[in-house]
Amino acid sequence: MKRPIIQLILIQLREFYREPGILFWAFVFPIAMAWGLGIAFTHKIEQKRNIAFIENYAQPDSLFHKILEKYSDIQANTKSTEVKYSIRIGNDKIGYTNFRFMPTTWENARKHLKSGSVLLIIEEKQGKLFYNYDPFSTEAQLTYMQLSSFIKNGSSIETQAEIKPLTQKGSRYVDFLIPGLIAMDLMMSTMWGVSYSLIEKRSKKLLRRMVATPMKKSSFLFAQLIARLILNILEALILFTFANYYFGFTLEGKFLTLVIFYMAGMFCFTGLSILISSRTSNTYVGNGLINAVVMPMSVLSGIFFSYHNFPDVIIPYIQALPLTIFADGLRGIFIEGAGLKEIIIPVLALSGIGLTTFIAGLKIYKWY
Repeated sequence: MKRPIIQLILIQLREFYREPGILFWAFVFPIAMAWGLGIAFTHKIEQKRNIAFIENYAQPDSLFHKILEKYSDIQANTKSTEVKYSIRIGNDKIGYTNFRFMPTTWENARKHLKSGSVLLIIEEKQGKLFYNYDPFSTEAQLTYMQLSSFIKNGSSIETQAEIKPLTQKGSRYVDFLIPGLIAMDLMMSTMWGVSYSLIEKRSKKLLRRMVATPMKKSSFLFAQLIARLILNILEALILFTFANYYFGFTLEGKFLTLVIFYMAGMFCFTGLSILISSRTSNTYVGNGLINAVVMPMSVLSGIFFSYHNFPDVIIPYIQALPLTIFADGLRGIFIEGAGLKEIIIPVLALSGIGLTTFIAGLKIYKWY
């Protein structure tokens, strides 16, 4: 009785280790991800805190300017057109925090806050500092506490300060979050709904049967796109309806602009899905390939927190990721009311990625 069980167990194990692709995605890829993310987060001893201050009050005789002059470690930034001053505080044990001050107007400060590139807006009125931030953002609260404590303890100038919570629509964390969730939902739904479905059909020999019919191959793939588009629209509508009812989240831009941009994002991720599923018939390998695409973008593309927290040197590469382009564009339409003129470049970028990957996937597609 024991011998057949042992043989059956060995058969299952042999099926596993005889597939090099399975071994890579099961053992090597998780280690690579742990190594990369571990280095990124466990060795990050310095955090960036971008702060906007209203430039009308950034004059030499302003209170805020006098406070900055009191610190010997303040640095004038000449490399960036946006960041004018930076203050680095902390030590090797608890890490360092780099406060980076960006002089700007109220309009631009609000845009930076909505996009997540700044956490706090400082304004001076009648010799009094006002800290403007979203009270529901823990990161903004921490920035306020660190900065206000630093200014209060390190400055001999008598200062008065007041918190001005930003609870208007567009300035809240939830307004930043919802477009990102819609973007990630489209990516995840398309990548898993199209890629995994096609790989599973190939592994079960269903694609071989479909090819034997008078069906056009391109028609089959376009049917995958349209069916997934219908489901994705329903998912986005449900999420938006909930956010609108519960949080008062609204669409500031035009509905037509949103539809055009959403279609471009859908086409982009469908093309990637077709390319990923074009060759393999092993669901384990397919699972690994999908995760290799969606996991890095889910972490890097600024869905739950701003990607401006990452080192400046990698931000341009993050901004080139399809999910980053799509999420930033959705935030522009939902929060800032961006029109066709503002989204034309992201639409072309997403459509270009989708067209290139769709054609490549169709060209090398293995039906059996």
